[in-house]
Amino acid sequence: MTRKLYIRPIALADSPQSEEGGAVRLGGAMVWASRFALILREGGKVIARERVSASQMPAALAALPADLGAMAEAQWANLRKVHAPIQCGARTIRFEQPQVMGILNMTPDSFSDGGRFLDNLEVAAAHASAMLEAGAAIVDLGGESTRPGAAAVWEGDELKRVVPMVERLAAMGAAISVDTRRPAVMEATLTAGAHIINDVSALRYDPRSLQLAAESGAPVVLMHAPGKAEDLHSGADFDDVVLDVFDWLEARRDACVAAGIPADRIIIDPGFGFGLTLGQNLTLFNALPLFHALGQPLLVGVSRKRMIGALSNEAPAHQRLGGSVALAVKAMDAGAHILRVHDVPETVQAARVWRGLRDAALTDFSQLPQ
Repeated sequence: MTRKLYIRPIALADSPQSEEGGAVRLGGAMVWASRFALILREGGKVIARERVSASQMPAALAALPADLGAMAEAQWANLRKVHAPIQCGARTIRFEQPQVMGILNMTPDSFSDGGRFLDNLEVAAAHASAMLEAGAAIVDLGGESTRPGAAAVWEGDELKRVVPMVERLAAMGAAISVDTRRPAVMEATLTAGAHIINDVSALRYDPRSLQLAAESGAPVVLMHAPGKAEDLHSGADFDDVVLDVFDWLEARRDACVAAGIPADRIIIDPGFGFGLTLGQNLTLFNALPLFHALGQPLLVGVSRKRMIGALSNEAPAHQRLGGSVALAVKAMDAGAHILRVHDVPETVQAARVWRGLRDAALTDFSQLPQ
């Protein structure tokens, strides 16, 4: 039966000197890990788990059989990989610190803003401008709701919703991501000035999407979702939600690379809230550091999501700010590179305070051995 090894960071640190140099930097972010779990799975079941320190890792990998050794060496290199920046027009998006992606929904049925920006280009543009002024590095524009039970949107309607807004954002000099599953929308928005394709179906919804994305040269966000076609939330069946999502994203990344999309243009998103129970969402979130082993920048989108309401007396979407910021900080602690959020000023403030704490930890030389 198929065997697979995973290297999961299990002990994180604020700085390398707090571990006297016995820690590695995860994904080029301001996060370090000193201990790891080597997890062996066979036939979908975990059959062994060993804890290894950073200093012990080379010897532990060398002792593995050949089929597992190559796999583990690749993951170990990926965990320590420093990601190159992506270029979005005149803007350069770097990944050594968390970047905030502000959400702009041009839909009538968004679970969060309830269609406030649909058919009101001036209000939408003012909101986008405010997010950029507050510190958003990227604006993520969507013309179709992907919440559970949302009705499908005709391609023509989606184009009418998003293309004029892309043109406005491009005139502002914004870095623009477009949240769409449709190749015609991808093509039209890239032509209008967008820079990033953010596809919740991971380029599976339409067979033309892969070729278009490859030919465009644009960075692509691949999100995990268990469903296919119109319902991305259905069909979830996990042996182990963390390792299954890891394998799914790895396979999808490899398919995109094989189709001609450069690996350094691929960003991954675990897809919180898509076909997952509350317990599965929480388990997956706690395992975020593992996903650095895929070797791609990591995007996390949990802002105002149902899991927050479920943990806070069923608070409605517009009352989930505290939970959204709490999860954003937890994601930064795990080394997330991009935070996709509704509440940009509050998240940017949290990120700046978080960055200040990390800077202080890096310059605290009292932690060095005497």
